[in-house]
Amino acid sequence: MQTALSKEKIAGRGESLSIYIESPEKQHKLYRRTMAIVIASQVFGGAGLAAGITVGALLAQDMLGTDSYAGVPAALFTLGSAAAALIVGRLSQRLGRRVGLAAGFLTGGLGAAGVVLAAVLNHVALLFVSLLVYGAGTATNLQARYAGTDIAPPTKRAKAISAAMMFTTFGAVAGPNFVNITGSVATSIGAPALSGPFMLATVAYLLAGLVLLIFLRPDPLIVAKAIAEAQQLKDSQDSTKPLHALEAGINKRGIIVGASVMVLTQIVMIAIMTMTPVHMKHHGHGLGEVGLVIGIHVAAMYLPSLLTGYLVDKYGRMPMSYASGVTLLLAGLLAAFAPGDSMVLLILALALLGLGWNFGLISGTAAIVDATSPQIRAKTQGTVDVLIALAGASGGALSGMVVAQSNYSTLSLAGGVLSLLLIPVVLWSRKKPQDGLPKGSK
Repeated sequence: MQTALSKEKIAGRGESLSIYIESPEKQHKLYRRTMAIVIASQVFGGAGLAAGITVGALLAQDMLGTDSYAGVPAALFTLGSAAAALIVGRLSQRLGRRVGLAAGFLTGGLGAAGVVLAAVLNHVALLFVSLLVYGAGTATNLQARYAGTDIAPPTKRAKAISAAMMFTTFGAVAGPNFVNITGSVATSIGAPALSGPFMLATVAYLLAGLVLLIFLRPDPLIVAKAIAEAQQLKDSQDSTKPLHALEAGINKRGIIVGASVMVLTQIVMIAIMTMTPVHMKHHGHGLGEVGLVIGIHVAAMYLPSLLTGYLVDKYGRMPMSYASGVTLLLAGLLAAFAPGDSMVLLILALALLGLGWNFGLISGTAAIVDATSPQIRAKTQGTVDVLIALAGASGGALSGMVVAQSNYSTLSLAGGVLSLLLIPVVLWSRKKPQDGLPKGSK
């Protein structure tokens, strides 16, 4: 059992993988260290993420001179995140989380710098290309949530996901509330005010990448793969534990359900969120008020994560998916019927929108982790995140067109109704309950 595994070395550490295979205590210590490093990177990553969703639509509106394409920035950086999700997932599967995640964040930082340059030069083509590259940071910010689950016990996977997400809050909430400050910095050096948040994103994404590149050693995915390989070898020598073909079908079902939950929540959240700043601007709200609403929305996306993780582990992945659909429906209805000049109702609607997304993302992510082994996990996760990003791109692109042809209320109402599709997806997953799944996946 030790052969090649015991001789393989953890990159950059000189430690044998066998000490993790043989010691649950070492695994636990590595889990805690991994979580600390991922959390540190997520604080910076959250700040980088906030720029695009806060002022991306407004920047495009200014540069293009029309509302019809205000949803294009969200579409572009989510489309860019689709390509990046695939690359980061494949890179992580091949070389480990450290290399994959660091490359994604560093690329996102370069994209943010390109947006700043495009704003200064008033170059629309450069803006579009840079937003695509900036999307790599968005994809990586999401994929970092998987790193803590690689060696987490099955009953604590949702908690590991939620911890990484919650600490994204610190940067993600701070970012929108620095809109005025970063705007002042930008204008002081002769750049457009709306490029300021992207200056912050440049620094934040680069720092997130460097934290992971330098400190995420030993790599949790490489260790998890070694542990899984050792367990498979042990099981293959135990005639009382035959492998059943049915298990592959169960895993596929879990992947389909988890992906569907996350895709639907992403479409609804991106569509409504993208056009909220434009809707507010039309009703006389300033940048500071836009930053406040989006900041609270982002806080609701990430801050409840620890509680959500606990609920997902305790009550199951599917019940929390139901909760996601109901919460998003309430958000859509409130956004649709709230007066445009009511800050209180807009804040409540966007907070519910973020909370519903949080429920869906954590429950869906946990379902994906349950359904995969370390040998294929990062690759599968990257593929699923491509679908999530494409869903977000579609929601972002269509949102501007819907509002231009109709209004914000129609968009919000449609998003709320769309969230109800989560219910039949969950019912399908429970149609033929199977034994052998982790407790929380039922």
